[in-house]
Amino acid sequence: MRSLHSNKYVPPEPSFFFRDYLSNTSFSVSCLALSPISNQAPAFQQTPKHYGITSPISLALPKEADLALTQKLTETLKPYGVFEEELELQRRILVLGKLNTLVKEWIKEISDIKNLPASLIDTVGGKIFTFGSYRLGVHTKGADIDALCVAPRHVERTDFFSSFYEKLKEQEEVKDLRAVEEAFVPVIKLAFDGIEIDILFARLALQTIPENLDLRDDGLLKNLDIRCIRSLNGCRVTDEILHLVPNIGNFRLTLRTIKLWAKRRNIYSNILGFLGGVSWAMLVARTCQLYPNAAASTLVHKFFLVFSKWEWPNPVLLKQPEDCNLNLPVWDPRVTPSDRYHLMPIITPAYPQQNSTYNVSASTRAVMVEEFKQGLAITDEILQNKAEWSKLFEAPNFFQKYKFFFVIFLCSGYFSARVGLVESKIRILVGNLEKNEFITLAHVNPQSFPGPKEGNDKEEFSTMWVIGIVFKKMEGSENLNVDLTFDIQSFTDTVYRQAISSKMFEQEMKISAMHVKRRQLHQLLPNLKRRKHSTESLRQMNDSSLDMSIDSDNSMSVPSPTSMLSSTPFMGPPLGPPAQSPRVGDFSI
Repeated sequence: MRSLHSNKYVPPEPSFFFRDYLSNTSFSVSCLALSPISNQAPAFQQTPKHYGITSPISLALPKEADLALTQKLTETLKPYGVFEEELELQRRILVLGKLNTLVKEWIKEISDIKNLPASLIDTVGGKIFTFGSYRLGVHTKGADIDALCVAPRHVERTDFFSSFYEKLKEQEEVKDLRAVEEAFVPVIKLAFDGIEIDILFARLALQTIPENLDLRDDGLLKNLDIRCIRSLNGCRVTDEILHLVPNIGNFRLTLRTIKLWAKRRNIYSNILGFLGGVSWAMLVARTCQLYPNAAASTLVHKFFLVFSKWEWPNPVLLKQPEDCNLNLPVWDPRVTPSDRYHLMPIITPAYPQQNSTYNVSASTRAVMVEEFKQGLAITDEILQNKAEWSKLFEAPNFFQKYKFFFVIFLCSGYFSARVGLVESKIRILVGNLEKNEFITLAHVNPQSFPGPKEGNDKEEFSTMWVIGIVFKKMEGSENLNVDLTFDIQSFTDTVYRQAISSKMFEQEMKISAMHVKRRQLHQLLPNLKRRKHSTESLRQMNDSSLDMSIDSDNSMSVPSPTSMLSSTPFMGPPLGPPAQSPRVGDFSI
């Protein structure tokens, strides 16, 4: 349902029955408000301020049992490395301070070269802002930092990628320095004293950059080019989220919990059609708005309660969208037809408002909704003292869940950008598979695996992704052959074209895809044990990596799948016809 009011998009409110159900569903829960920066628990006070686009569902204050249960949650989270040690946090602050000093020095040097008055050079400013998980206060051990360099109007983007890049190169603490100037959001990547940092650049239409600059000011977007607006977006969204939650400490602990749960359940990946960090943050923030006085353990339970029953594609918004009359494209299904087809819209709170989940497909949404329901069932048990918090973070048996699988291989010399390229296109293959009349669901595992190598080439790098497939049950048909050759060819052609256009392609780069049944997977993934030991081996395999690293076990040696399986991998040359029979994409069910 959509309504017009002051030319703004107004989302439908939850039904009265739904809101009453959420309000009257009472469980004994607990919370210790834990901030990653300060271990002092903020006082619980009823929040008079109204947050969000609807009234709260409940203003109930936490009970002693809620506080005790949250203490248990906090203790459960610690072994997973979601909290950073104080010394490591101080090191990050020190590194950001050094980087901020370098930015100020560099802008003064540029100002002098461009003959600005001496009186202005001393006050010209310049500043490093942070965004993402670090700014939200939910970064984990060893996580990178997303940063933004803000400069006054006389400093050009070309200066950032030339003279500032050279200044960074001179610093002995800086390693692995690289510039990605042609990216959709241009960035300089580096490791500063062992801490990985991505630095974006934004040039504001200001003569000087004051220390107290608030990037949430929409007026700053006037007269900016689109690349600067994109660069500013991360900081503006992060800051808005923090200003739109009633209790930052509770929000942070709840978000840490949900992010860990999502990673453990293999549904944390924006690029593959699940949700990324900012989307999870907005869902948690909306939960905090609906239960502004609740403790973190209560909020975790309410998170699953709200979003297991959310009527998608109704959008999730943290504030009423505003029009700043800057003629920038914003998410609005009344104006933009393509917005009407978004399946799980979660709208960023800063102008220009965007849907952070446009990659979500029918399959990934179905998988996430099912996980929400399972999370609700588990937290129900926890609140009734029938289970511990650790049950919420148990890894799923992905490979036991499905009978049929699609496996994608990338073989090339080591080049992480190629891995990212292939990964960014897998959702296209998933979308094509979903359109097949015989396929009900295509579930890609966000965790990639070391793949088989051809021959004994030690320099060859191989990565493998696995997609679980569910076929429709066909009455009166015992055997069914499904031809997916066109879907495979379309996917590989798309990847090759993108690799060529982005100058990543080399002759050694090979992409292939094959279908396997569950009983054949152990030949590609030796850690998988068959028959009675399968459950435990699957659990060990999922527990082995929390960060879903693509090269977490490069020592794994796997024979070529062509020597093991009766199924032949589909592989075609770049932009050419399939090298094998057109029926190799068949699934025999």
